[in-house]
Amino acid sequence: MTAIVWTFALIAAVIHLVVFVWEALLFEREGVHHRIFLLATADVPAVRLWAFGVGFYNLFLALGIIVGVVLWATGDEPVGRAFVIYICWFMVLSGIVLFIADRMSMGRPKGKGIGGALGQGVAPLIALVAAAL
Repeated sequence: MTAIVWTFALIAAVIHLVVFVWEALLFEREGVHHRIFLLATADVPAVRLWAFGVGFYNLFLALGIIVGVVLWATGDEPVGRAFVIYICWFMVLSGIVLFIADRMSMGRPKGKGIGGALGQGVAPLIALVAAAL
């Protein structure tokens, strides 16, 4: 089961690294803010700071998972496992928040934010279930 935990935790980390790049580095590109985040180009200046900060939030989550898996794999299981479990819970709960925001039509039409909620929460949820078994 440990391999499943690590695999899905690292999948979650990769997803968060990709989102970091989109939000913090490439957000001003139309292909990113318009096609991925459904944001009009005219609105980019108003949310640029938000996107930059949230991008780094995603980077820190990804790095925490990676550090946790490395610590766990190299023999410091209690600390590594604690890192992985805590950050996976953080990701799952954040995914629930995104799902609720989607249901409330916050920022985009209802149903358009489901992908973000699933991307945020499914892989770490699988990791948590595997860790519990």
